[in-house]
Amino acid sequence: MKKILKRLSTSLIIALLLLGCKEESVQSSIEKVPPAQQPPINIEGTVISTMDAGGYTYVEVDKQGNKIWIAGPATKVTVGEKVSAPGGMPMTNFNSKSLGRTFDEIFFVGAIITSGSGAPASGPHANMPQRADSANRAPAIGKISKAKGGYTVEELFAKKDSLKGKEVSVRGKVVKANFGIMGKNWFHIQDGSGKAGTNDIIVTSSQKAKVGDVILAKAYLETDKDLGSGYKYDVILEDAAITVESK
Repeated sequence: MKKILKRLSTSLIIALLLLGCKEESVQSSIEKVPPAQQPPINIEGTVISTMDAGGYTYVEVDKQGNKIWIAGPATKVTVGEKVSAPGGMPMTNFNSKSLGRTFDEIFFVGAIITSGSGAPASGPHANMPQRADSANRAPAIGKISKAKGGYTVEELFAKKDSLKGKEVSVRGKVVKANFGIMGKNWFHIQDGSGKAGTNDIIVTSSQKAKVGDVILAKAYLETDKDLGSGYKYDVILEDAAITVESK
């Protein structure tokens, strides 16, 4: 899988996706999440075609004359039905092995909402992204203590070259969270250190936390992560073990 990820990281994208364990192709494409300045896209339209594979539902939607493919948790939909899909993130040239086809562009979403449901489809990835608000602003300098034997967010950026590939610990406040993206949860954490560009680090994990939580994250540090399509990260902590210390 490492080999596949390396190949994808030079030519692919993400930004999120939820097809986790059951979709082998997606599992091989993990670790893609959109930068904070590129918000998720909400898609609404009429179902043109639909199919199920690997425990997920693929839907071709007509949105004001434009045909768009989306994929989300298994959901019963019918041709001609109105659906909406909040928080869609695009992938280009996505190959689905279970379907035996490649999509030029497809949006992966946390929920497919049918016209009669009024609520997101249930499933392990049906959580809506959370965003920081005025009550969950960045912590003040010195408010959050550095992890024992660990680093501040600013130090992870400053020492990224020497820390690349090494396991590190960092404590910070979750200021933004996206759930069920590429089968993982994505957190922006800050600890009051650094400035714009070095004060916020992305952590991915299978564990959960919510905006406002102070967490301790332990993971291997990766640098200069280029996922293609403009998705680049100077520093990222992937597959972290996290502990929620306060809420």
